[in-house]
Amino acid sequence: MKLLALDTSSEGCSAALLVDGELTERFEVASRGHTRLLMPMVRSLLSGQGLAPVDLDALAFACGPGSFTGLRIATGVVQGMAWGLELPVVPVSSLEAVAFGAIEAFDAREGDAIAVAFDARMGEVYWGCYEIRRGFPRLMGKERVCPPSAVRLEGDSGRWLGAGPGWQFRSDMPSDVTEQMAMVEPDLLLRASWVARLAESALADGRTVPASQAQPVYIRDEVAWKNFPAGPEYPGWSTRFQSCPLSFILG
Repeated sequence: MKLLALDTSSEGCSAALLVDGELTERFEVASRGHTRLLMPMVRSLLSGQGLAPVDLDALAFACGPGSFTGLRIATGVVQGMAWGLELPVVPVSSLEAVAFGAIEAFDAREGDAIAVAFDARMGEVYWGCYEIRRGFPRLMGKERVCPPSAVRLEGDSGRWLGAGPGWQFRSDMPSDVTEQMAMVEPDLLLRASWVARLAESALADGRTVPASQAQPVYIRDEVAWKNFPAGPEYPGWSTRFQSCPLSFILG
């Protein structure tokens, strides 16, 4: 199985290629320039394995929440490739992917819980709580956007861990949340390799979508859809790739 995973939802820009269980990745931290960086990463990964886009079996991407502009970059590329190659797509929650990365970073155990926080701007954070089950993060409650002062823990875990850049606002969070954290890692940035591993599991369960349903998840919908429309019904930024040849997308 050959899976290409992309992430442009945060300051990190990355691409990962999973080939029969073996994972290779390109990752760079850049506040801007994701469009410039992503395609060379994809080409490098494919050429390094002696592969062409037509050899891929599936695509995956971090679908959000995250940077509105960043999300549309990976979404557009994945949509264009999925349409051109007729490939299934696995959208992966950006919060869930960081929770997955935190499992290794913290050497977390079965039953531990991870509270992931991203900076959502406008004085808010994206927030999600996950419990580790069989080595994977499982969402408890719902992913949400709210002020740091309104975050809350879900479930009844014995040990809580905090991950993601939104933890820079720890001082603004309720004490009954922060005092339960055994460890916090605010510098943990999302990586496409984590997206690939989660997508591998989803593929095994048949949890894929067609290109038309490979959409970003903003959570702050009333802002996102008003100002940044995207989708098969809108001839805008991300979907302009649908009618483009693969040579345009991949160079």
